[in-house]
Amino acid sequence: MEVAKSLVAASAMPLVLSLLARGESYGYEIIKQIRELSDGGIRWSDGMLYPVLHRLERQGLVRSRWVASGSKRRRKYYRLTAKGTRALRQEREQWRVVVSALDRLWEPLACST
Repeated sequence: MEVAKSLVAASAMPLVLSLLARGESYGYEIIKQIRELSDGGIRWSDGMLYPVLHRLERQGLVRSRWVASGSKRRRKYYRLTAKGTRALRQEREQWRVVVSALDRLWEPLACST
């Protein structure tokens, strides 16, 4: 099942910060990991991901650096900053509240279907 665009947009920041909490990564790899983690339900394009990365960088939540790859191309790697780690903690708490509320709302519905 493909996730609605509005939900994909709302979850972009916590998804990117969470991935970068695992370690440094570059754009294509982030797109690939999100697709795999969501079993194909979230399909980001470059046009969706890079504005998010650039906004997070302007906010000081991530930093980037250029690295030459074996094919003489350069890749821009992103990593979480200390400020980004704090923002991720806040995002996690907010999402836990939302998920908890939805679970409580949906639990009675599961019994009635």
